[in-house]
Amino acid sequence: MEALKGRDFLGLADITPDEIQELLKLAAQLKGNQVSLRCNKVLGLLFYKASTRTRVSFSVAMYQLGGQVMDLNPNVTQVGRGEPVIDTARVLDRYLDILAIRTFEQKELETFAEYSQIPIINALTDLEHPCQVLADLLTIQERFGELSGATLTYLGDGNNVAHSLMLGCALVGMNVRVATPPAYQPEQGIVERAKQIANGRTQVMLTDDPVAAAKGAHVLYTDVWASMGQEASADERIPVFQPYQVNEQLLACADSEAIVLHCLPAHRGEEITDEVMEGTRSRIWDQAENRMHAQKALLASLLGAD
Repeated sequence: MEALKGRDFLGLADITPDEIQELLKLAAQLKGNQVSLRCNKVLGLLFYKASTRTRVSFSVAMYQLGGQVMDLNPNVTQVGRGEPVIDTARVLDRYLDILAIRTFEQKELETFAEYSQIPIINALTDLEHPCQVLADLLTIQERFGELSGATLTYLGDGNNVAHSLMLGCALVGMNVRVATPPAYQPEQGIVERAKQIANGRTQVMLTDDPVAAAKGAHVLYTDVWASMGQEASADERIPVFQPYQVNEQLLACADSEAIVLHCLPAHRGEEITDEVMEGTRSRIWDQAENRMHAQKALLASLLGAD
């Protein structure tokens, strides 16, 4: 997709509704072996946070495109010893064709983008997890065919995943409901941006009522109640978030054909029950696989693979 070639992907607001639809179309075609794309390029992975799905899916996607991957572990590179971000960015720009970064502050990602000419991909920050949501939308599209008009309900902490879901759903014409305890709502700036994108055509709703949020929804989505870096508060969060657990009772409030998603890793028995996670409504493993297909489409588009 020439429109994205050479651009950064720092968050879902970086792309247009037409561009996200084209990405999802390409991801579906790549998954179905309907198209074959190649690029002899080098992807760098600079991950300051632990990762299973993001690391492996990006690596496999790049290898399948015919490229190479360099794991730039901060523990064995100079970035882990305090080298300034602006210095690291300018050096990696000379070596790599594209760089995916998994870090804490969104500002660090933006600094890399400012001092690099190569495309920079947000592989997760505390603000957003846009690559995850590309896979989520692909999974929903596979199940329902159409995204426009469907309703997704997210239950739990108003974190980076909730932020990207609001933006992504608004871009594709889905209604999105975010149910959180009052003290754990998403950032207001993200909420306002999602509403701007939706422009009144679809619903962007915040609530503290999980049952009302789940009523009639086509997708129930959850994430861990304490994200990376919040482990110290995990025990105190459990009683606060317990009413937001995705279980059979809450699923019964949703549409009769509703599916369940979780970005993983899961704390079974906390934000989601084993019964639901392993049940017939779960599309969690398809969702995890689709990380690879969605990211392959993203890499191919940013690099101009042919």
